[in-house]
Amino acid sequence: MSRQHFGAELTPDGARFRLWAPAARRVDLLLDKPHALTRDTAGWYVAEIPGARASTRYKFRIDDEVDVPDPASAFQPDDVFGPSEVIDHTAFKWRATEWRGRRWHEAVVLEAHVGTFTPEGTYRAMIDKLDHLVAAGITALELMPLADFAGRHNWGYDGVLWYAPDSAYGRPEDLKTLIDEAHLRGLMVMLDVVYNHFGPEGNYLGRYAPTFFSDAHTPWGSAIDYRVPEVRAFAIGSVVSWLRDYRFDGLRFDAVNTIVEAGEISILHDFSRAAGQLAMETGRQINLVLENGDNIASLLDAAEDPPDGRFRGQWNDDYHHAWHVLLTGEKQGYYGDYRSPKQDLARALSSGYIYQGEVSEFWGGKARGEPSGALSPTCFINFLQNHDQIGNRPLGDRLESLAKPAAIEAALAVTLIAPNTPMLFMGEEWGATTPFPFFCDFKGDLANAVRAGRRREFAWAYAKYGDDIPDPLAEETVRSAVLDWAALGHDPARTRLALVRDLLAIRRREITPHLPGARFGGDRVTGDLLTAHWQMGGGRTLWLTANLSDREITGTREPKGTAIWGGALSNDLPGWAVRWHIG
Repeated sequence: MSRQHFGAELTPDGARFRLWAPAARRVDLLLDKPHALTRDTAGWYVAEIPGARASTRYKFRIDDEVDVPDPASAFQPDDVFGPSEVIDHTAFKWRATEWRGRRWHEAVVLEAHVGTFTPEGTYRAMIDKLDHLVAAGITALELMPLADFAGRHNWGYDGVLWYAPDSAYGRPEDLKTLIDEAHLRGLMVMLDVVYNHFGPEGNYLGRYAPTFFSDAHTPWGSAIDYRVPEVRAFAIGSVVSWLRDYRFDGLRFDAVNTIVEAGEISILHDFSRAAGQLAMETGRQINLVLENGDNIASLLDAAEDPPDGRFRGQWNDDYHHAWHVLLTGEKQGYYGDYRSPKQDLARALSSGYIYQGEVSEFWGGKARGEPSGALSPTCFINFLQNHDQIGNRPLGDRLESLAKPAAIEAALAVTLIAPNTPMLFMGEEWGATTPFPFFCDFKGDLANAVRAGRRREFAWAYAKYGDDIPDPLAEETVRSAVLDWAALGHDPARTRLALVRDLLAIRRREITPHLPGARFGGDRVTGDLLTAHWQMGGGRTLWLTANLSDREITGTREPKGTAIWGGALSNDLPGWAVRWHIG
């Protein structure tokens, strides 16, 4: 079922408006006056309106009781409670007409939140920073979710209108301009999308289409029932719209392990196949990745081209957790599953996941994961920080305030050169200390519920930090998260950025050309000394030697090959030294 089955569709003499509302007795289209829609036996309401055009604003009135936006609205100029606006996606004049994307093995990802990336917090303001990203060595800009959410600011995971980029950041043509300008600079642009739940405010589907939801539950409310054909088509249409209408180069699917399905072909399979069909039709390279706490290796295939049921890669939380425990000593929550961080890190580097079927105490004493060592290393998106791992801390504090600079620089030297796909969080390339606390913009009882929920989740932290913990509903909390670009003018930011640029230049020159066909090798941990190797495409071998401590290690041996980072080994390896060889 194609995108035209949902929302407003321009016709030669006007527009067609459609709404799937099987529980409604009557639906009216609200324009200058109400227009009654005609219902069919499947619960679709339809009206053809001559003279309607792009920029026409409209709502639907359900049973003369409630006025609602189009669930497939292309734009909400006055937020989720206001009227929907008809958008002509074909009207935008793209400049990067020859752009077809980049291969996945070239990806160096930077995750960013549009609203706090710049002081202006807009799509267009981000354009001025694209040259900075390119100079740093970034090849893929990944935006946190944009689907329209209630209020002026939000992380984006409370979206309720899956086809509409949030108006807080600008209009659809502003988003397209950002993507077009990125493509002109050789940057992929990816989007984080959420299909495991709807946000808590502004979603009216339960009123007129209650079969959208099942009796099952997710951590955020009722589960979406993808067994219903219309529901399934609605989600697939959203995926295709982001990729086709906005020309995103790929999508990151949020927390797919919380999507509840029963006995059906996985909705993830259909997402991948729909994207693959678009890739074939357009000749574009489309890269899809997952966040999946279940560590399901069988969902991944970096080489499947075009996508046909699988995904290029997955955010590798295991890798992050091992480094975080090693660098900070923290052991609370899920960090308790990583008691031997050096050995855990070695396993992540040598075979992808750390949990490949082992029992996880944090996950309720259940086996977690599948063997992953046969996959390409590029299937694993490795990072030291992201929005979750910073923002879900009570203070939203970054790694820079928790670990020694030398240790962080060693972790960067491993992460940015290793054959896995590296990812940074905005500002990490210069060691930003700007916090990224959780924030949203709800009102009334919902706002109070959010505050109460945070207090329950971080009861220990409120006892320790008290009023220092940011109020997620406060304006100053959002302002505190805005990147301080002025820091780039002086040290330590200037020196850290130079380090990251150098590391990514080594990656681009020595690693990326040999990633197709790369395979995991072996690892060894002896005390604080970690060694690992990979078989690269073309028959070369990549070697890592790293001292994971402050203490000097003596008696090390140099692997065969040419040193590409850190210089040649001597008998003594200083604290936090990282050496890379290839041969």
